[in-house]
Amino acid sequence: MSVEELQVVTNVQVESERLIGLDLIRATEAAALNTFRWIGKGDKELADAAATDAIRGMLNLVEMRGICTIGEGIKDEAPGIFVGEKLGRWTDGSPSVSIALDPIDGTTLTSKGLPGALAVIAGAKTTTPDEVALAPIPAVYMQKIAVGPEVRQGTGTIRLDAPVEHNLEVIALTLNKRVRDLVVCVLDRPRHAELIAQVRATGAAIRMIGDGDVAGAIAPTMPDSGVDVYMGIGGSPEAVLAAAAIKCLGGEIIARQWPRDEAEREQLIADGHGDTLDKIYTTEDLARGDGIVFVATGITDSALLRGVTVKGPMAITYSVVMRSSSHTVRYVKAYHDLRHKTIRLHETGESRV
Repeated sequence: MSVEELQVVTNVQVESERLIGLDLIRATEAAALNTFRWIGKGDKELADAAATDAIRGMLNLVEMRGICTIGEGIKDEAPGIFVGEKLGRWTDGSPSVSIALDPIDGTTLTSKGLPGALAVIAGAKTTTPDEVALAPIPAVYMQKIAVGPEVRQGTGTIRLDAPVEHNLEVIALTLNKRVRDLVVCVLDRPRHAELIAQVRATGAAIRMIGDGDVAGAIAPTMPDSGVDVYMGIGGSPEAVLAAAAIKCLGGEIIARQWPRDEAEREQLIADGHGDTLDKIYTTEDLARGDGIVFVATGITDSALLRGVTVKGPMAITYSVVMRSSSHTVRYVKAYHDLRHKTIRLHETGESRV
């Protein structure tokens, strides 16, 4: 292939990434808008069903051959887009895309009207539909540490098995801070009682979040988040989604599967995953290649994005799109005239106003 031909191919790939990024934003916007009426209504299942219906309906309009490798519905009986499901039009010549998504990262937050809920999709370009670029982690949960670009490029080493004090000292040294000036993001869960005690023993501050595992793990890579590191145990799908964004931002996440009990451990071994239980996954392991696009739309307000607001007939959504090939981050504020807006729903096969 000549230099000129290679340049043409590269330009086509870049342009297709941009177009897919816009299509994915339309899908997360649809999920957020279709979920708005369920914010604060106390029913997370109906909220999740509304988001899933809209996001599936919009994704199936996209010119791509998409395969879901990380989907919703893994942890419970919630409606979901499942691993192996085909998404997109699947027309000849359309790009192959590995899809990871969470129609609502923070269903409980949405049902309670609390801040921090997002609609999230990551897409990774692949050479064939069967190629998997976004890792299908078999365990429900993973132990994680996520840091920003400065820490990733520093000389110290962050390790999952290292004492909390050691990891925080490495991060503080790299960021030219004192340990007591660090802010550690942790999910507010009983399983983190010991971790929280260890962090506080160092003098570092903790920012606890009730849900929203994806946004929490991304926070250390965002310059204005005020978070230096994310630590703890959270969902495996959320780890992959966060890895896609973190790769676009130049940070790092390390993670390891965390079976909830001996029964899950034995089941993972029986299913042939025993040799991966001790594997330390890096950002590149979870989200491979340079053709990754990450998008999110706010459902309720968070440190990452504002939530949906409705003023009379107008709805406003706030989204972000990131690309790993260029490390570009774009914020999109969109105005939707509800008198004319339609959302393509999968279940009814119709558009709704």
